[in-house]
Amino acid sequence: MTAVMLAEWTKLRTIRSTVWTLALTFLISVGLAAASGFSVRNAYESGNAAMVRPDFDPVYSGFVGLLYGQLALITFGALLVTSEFGTGTMRATLAAVPRRGLAYGSKLLVGCGAALVVAVATVLVSWPVNQAGLGPYGTSMAAPGVPRALAGAAVYLTLIYLFSAGVAAILRSTALTLGILIPLFFIVGPVLSRIPGVSAVARYLPDQAGQRLMDTEDPLPALLALIAWTAAAVGAGYASVRSRDV
Repeated sequence: MTAVMLAEWTKLRTIRSTVWTLALTFLISVGLAAASGFSVRNAYESGNAAMVRPDFDPVYSGFVGLLYGQLALITFGALLVTSEFGTGTMRATLAAVPRRGLAYGSKLLVGCGAALVVAVATVLVSWPVNQAGLGPYGTSMAAPGVPRALAGAAVYLTLIYLFSAGVAAILRSTALTLGILIPLFFIVGPVLSRIPGVSAVARYLPDQAGQRLMDTEDPLPALLALIAWTAAAVGAGYASVRSRDV
């Protein structure tokens, strides 16, 4: 397994698209976090507080950049799996590693390690940057519930990578994977969460559960929902890799 994981690590770090998507996760999240913090501060100090949401929460404000930066991480998960199917190099991979479960698991684990490192770095930089932009309207890392919310954000980003990789293994197409996941995260979830009678169910969709995971309230129900989605996607991806022709 060590040899297979080293091979997967070589693929990951030598393919520019996967490296760039990880870098963009960090850059987009930090950049938008800074812009959001300064924007809210400017609204308060210029007497335009009405432009700020009435339910503004400085803790959650620090995660606004992540909600858009995750797009790059979703793309990373999709590319890591589908690139070999698209180019046909998956045949060479499976010829070298006939045990498909080992090949699939190693690819996901190596990507998970990279996603976790980027997620932790992104959270630990973007959140303080946002609070610096907020200035007197922000809060500190020592505030009650903040460390738990920061940990929840890092876990969310890592699980979203695994979820995306699992869906990519099922669909085997970058365009199709992103064509489903991007609307799910940026259209379906936000819209359903605002419809009375449906919002109670929509809160267990992956993106909505992730947002609650970054809250200072009890994160356990959201975490369990996100783990269930991730496990289902990864398991279905494994079944697809094991049973379908390349």
